[in-house]
Amino acid sequence: QVQLVESGGGLVQAGGSVRLSCAASGSIFSINAMAWYRQAPGKQRELVASTSSGGRTIYADSVKGRFTISRDNAKNTVYLQMNSLKPEDTAVYYCTADVAMEVTRSTFNMFWGQGTQVTVSS
Repeated sequence: QVQLVESGGGLVQAGGSVRLSCAASGSIFSINAMAWYRQAPGKQRELVASTSSGGRTIYADSVKGRFTISRDNAKNTVYLQMNSLKPEDTAVYYCTADVAMEVTRSTFNMFWGQGTQVTVSS
């Protein structure tokens, strides 16, 4: 199996910064895209940012210029640096990874982390 473990969430004041980390472990052969999603209370889950294995990135319009996604392929880890945080960034943040496992090397499946809460106070 594959596990994704997030860390780095918490309470921060508006204008502050938080860095989230997500490490993938288990029977991993290869990881393609990695991404961060978030879900605020009463809202649908939305894509925040994603990065391909080659480093190409995509951002939601609401976070462009404030958030930066990066990854360490050697560590199977993805990061989300969040700067200039706003109260509307408050949400549970989830990481995802498209993983080909050792037993099925040509098939990629998306795995989700358990989520980490980020709360931005005004």
